[in-house]
Amino acid sequence: MGVEPGAQAARARALAVLRIRSRALAVALLPAAVAVILLAGAAGDRLEGPLWDTARWVLTPFAVLVLLAAAGIALVVARARPAMTPTVPVTEEAAPDLYRMVRDLADRLDVPAPSAIALTPDCDSWLEDRTHPAHGPPPAEEHHDIAGAGKQAHRRHPVAPVLVIGSPFLWWMRVGELRAVLAPVIAGTGPSAHPDIAAARRFVRGLDAAVAVASAPRREPVSRVVLAGVGWVARLLLRSCRGHAAEMERGVAAAAAERAQAVDYGLRIVAQEQVGLAYAGWDRLLTRVALPAWRMGRWPSRLDAGVVAALTELSRRDRLAEGFASRLGERPACDLLEEPGTVDEAASLLAARLFHGGPAGAGPDWSPVAWSEYPDEVVDRKWRLDAARLHRVLDTMGVRPASGPAAPATGAPTLSRVLDHLADPGTARTAGTAPAAGSPAGGPAVPGPDTTPTQAPGAEDPLDDEDLSGTTAPSATLAARLSAELAREEAAPSPADPSPASPSPASDAAALWDDRALPLFPLQPPRTARELLADHLTAMVCCAAMDTAGATPGLDWLDGPTLLIDGERTADLAPKVLTLIEDGDATPLRVWLSQLGIRPEKPVRLG
Repeated sequence: MGVEPGAQAARARALAVLRIRSRALAVALLPAAVAVILLAGAAGDRLEGPLWDTARWVLTPFAVLVLLAAAGIALVVARARPAMTPTVPVTEEAAPDLYRMVRDLADRLDVPAPSAIALTPDCDSWLEDRTHPAHGPPPAEEHHDIAGAGKQAHRRHPVAPVLVIGSPFLWWMRVGELRAVLAPVIAGTGPSAHPDIAAARRFVRGLDAAVAVASAPRREPVSRVVLAGVGWVARLLLRSCRGHAAEMERGVAAAAAERAQAVDYGLRIVAQEQVGLAYAGWDRLLTRVALPAWRMGRWPSRLDAGVVAALTELSRRDRLAEGFASRLGERPACDLLEEPGTVDEAASLLAARLFHGGPAGAGPDWSPVAWSEYPDEVVDRKWRLDAARLHRVLDTMGVRPASGPAAPATGAPTLSRVLDHLADPGTARTAGTAPAAGSPAGGPAVPGPDTTPTQAPGAEDPLDDEDLSGTTAPSATLAARLSAELAREEAAPSPADPSPASPSPASDAAALWDDRALPLFPLQPPRTARELLADHLTAMVCCAAMDTAGATPGLDWLDGPTLLIDGERTADLAPKVLTLIEDGDATPLRVWLSQLGIRPEKPVRLG
């Protein structure tokens, strides 16, 4: 280990963690030591008498129980599978240039080179210890929390940690920038190789894994009681060493940063700006572009390439990002991979699993989609399915088709039907407000269909929903019905839904981590009823524009699905949709439709 102050501080904190481990061992051995003294005194005719005999009869079984409990806790801590980040492994054959660059950095920093490289669909990079025996792939028929229980453990030689790189970095950053960003990360292998720091980390990870094992739901009462005791001891030890472990990691990070200062320091300042920009573009791409596709049972197969397009578009729109796109003429870091497309596809599928919970492989209801096919395969299909759901709910509510001389005689679905219903003055009181005395709607009665659903006794009135406050009664009722309909559809079993008990293929790298709680990192909370109504109404408007005005579905790299009219994206539709939902005023939307030549009375094709 180096002479950096941070490294020395990290070793001191590691020794403090190991002292806590030694004290716990001493506490477990103390009753046995006292029992041995009492038994030795009896054998030497020194500690005799009724009092000593009673102490021996009481303390000896107690010492045996404590030793058995300590051995059981130690076994759980040693065997429990530590948490491991889901990643896409990158072999040296698949990226010889990347491995060469990493080893060159390690040589310049005078630290051990990482043992392997893996990619994660996130904007971060770190070192991860995967030397625990449980990190080997378990048998296909097993899926236990304690790996290798009842089997002989095999000792392994110390192995350097694995370098985990955020996949967006490889596509957005240039080779020099990636090298500068990875320098302080790789420098962390030096302190990590110190025996005291490595032992302290293993102890803390084992305690954390033991807590996870004890917290897992079980039905057997005996195992629940036993593991509850294991969890209590593990949590007690974790609380005792939490502060020391945190300071140890800070010391390791400080030592790594100090050692890496001599490598590409000037370029690292510029590269850190790219880290923040890549994070913003990646988050926007996932939430605005990938999430709608995942909900449709499609997963974009080139997410990392998409983040380059998203950030290039951002640099075109935002003057703060000017100059970033000029870097694209330099060699991208993804050129360090032999087959960037294959790696991008694997990282994209992993992102879909982590952030949405999709299956481990492609299937009829979970298939990849290329960016060139996204407008037709995702945007158009999404809008038409949402429009179909909207009219299906209107049918169940008994809303009549649009009337008028231009309305279709066949009762086909039209945008006018939706606009007339939401702008119906007969029920246009605001949600959350009481109607005026003597009138059910606070105004004169207007003949029309009964669009208010019958409420069961004790059922919650949608007009009283806090999320729907400030909307009209037709909007609140329709939003509540849409929310219930969508909830029923999502609750129905589908082949695209991940099954907690379905094992991943043995060849899948994701088999090394627990996939029983997907998605691990949900991108957004569930959409509110108001947001659902706005999305469905927008989809209906877009369907009418495509079928009556020649508009086309499009993909905006920063905003996701967008409507293109004469090749230009429309950005002023959302305020008019909200005006209709909140005020029941369809005039701004009808004027907008008229200006663009969209005919709401014409039938539309639904999904």
